[in-house]
Amino acid sequence: MNAALVKGAETHNVRPPPTDPPAACVPYEEALGRPLRHLPWWRHVYADYARYRATGDSVGTTLLQQGLWASAVYRVMRAAVFGARPRFLRRPLRAVAILAQKILEIVTGICIPVRCEIGEGLYIGHYGTIILPARGRIGHNCSVAQNVTIGVAGAGEGRGAPVIGDRVFVGAHSVVVGRITVGEDAMICAGSVVTRSVPPRAVVMGNPARVVSYEGSFDHVTYAGMETDPARIASLGAARRRDG
Repeated sequence: MNAALVKGAETHNVRPPPTDPPAACVPYEEALGRPLRHLPWWRHVYADYARYRATGDSVGTTLLQQGLWASAVYRVMRAAVFGARPRFLRRPLRAVAILAQKILEIVTGICIPVRCEIGEGLYIGHYGTIILPARGRIGHNCSVAQNVTIGVAGAGEGRGAPVIGDRVFVGAHSVVVGRITVGEDAMICAGSVVTRSVPPRAVVMGNPARVVSYEGSFDHVTYAGMETDPARIASLGAARRRDG
């Protein structure tokens, strides 16, 4: 992703999150210690597109990715539902968003409700049976593989959906549910069932998922500008200090 574009997006046209977040969802800033910034929808779409290009895919291959189709429709519909002016347009747009979501589920097998809060640079490498939660929050530059469920679980005040930090990799056939937090640069290995919070940079696997190392997702999440990203550099430094 163009560094100047990202820098400019941070200081201009930043859209705040919806003022009516879903119930039983831990605020991103409370769970991870900072707010989840929001860009205009077209910048989000470009950031998602750039994630695919960063893996080496050609323009043609990228534009044929069902994951990109799903995230692009999600970005447009979310902007329409929460940002349309005048406000009376939002109610009919919700119906359009629901219809668009159902069509995408049929075509791609990917469910991304507009009330799910997702940072820039979402990468869905393979399509098919991917369910993201209407009550969840996912950070920047996260990667989600096929056959993944991230959803609501629990009862009473403990009921809710996960809050996932930046640069997290969620492997194929994984299940991540409940009012939990997954820290930045964590890696959820294929087939894991995660029902408890995951520390930053932890690698978890199994059912139930257990921490097997703190090597993080650094070798599995690729995006333009990652070598100079201050947040990633700081996190990588923390991982090396732990190992050292």
